[in-house]
Amino acid sequence: MKRIRITLADDHPVVLAGMKALLEPIQDITIVGEATDGQSAIEIIDQRKPDIAVLDISLPIIGGIELAKRISVDFPDVRLLALTVHEDRAYVQPMMQAGARGYLLKRSAADELVRAIRAVADGGLYLDPAIAEKALPTPSGDHAPSAKAGHLDLTPRETEVLRFIAQGFSNKEIAARLDVSVKTVETHKSRGIDKLGLFTRADIVRYGVSQGWLDQILKE
Repeated sequence: MKRIRITLADDHPVVLAGMKALLEPIQDITIVGEATDGQSAIEIIDQRKPDIAVLDISLPIIGGIELAKRISVDFPDVRLLALTVHEDRAYVQPMMQAGARGYLLKRSAADELVRAIRAVADGGLYLDPAIAEKALPTPSGDHAPSAKAGHLDLTPRETEVLRFIAQGFSNKEIAARLDVSVKTVETHKSRGIDKLGLFTRADIVRYGVSQGWLDQILKE
């Protein structure tokens, strides 16, 4: 059994202790480092190379959003899961745009932390049900799906590729799951978004929400 190696970053020792108590009994998860500020988190991630970094947003020295941006650039193989009390759109969207693959509220951690870690480790996207809609860019800031989106003429493979993209998978990960080339994934993606009148990844995510594609993740 392959273990999921994680690091934890939170400036409250009680929260760190609570996360450790939740995770240490889980056989497929191993905690390889802890930090109480953003700078220490970067150093630990550099040393330990975890699979997932669980980050609070309100961290001293380097805040969680800036920390997520740096990790995404410097350690692209490390997937990020935000664990925070903040549920306002002003926090959710910047954290997801900074590279987080999951966003979990601390009030949900006792029930959902293990599930969120496994979802992110598997290459997917995890959004706390309470903030799922807030993770989407506001319509005024991005392209809305055109009227064509209501008249589906996607092929099954185009639908499959767009669903995986909406759920947070990279082209490479999708290619491996479908046993096709990355170029083939890109072709299906291009044809699909042309048919639906979509432009950006945010458009695909918004369309995915309308189709219930993200609900499938939240129920797993």
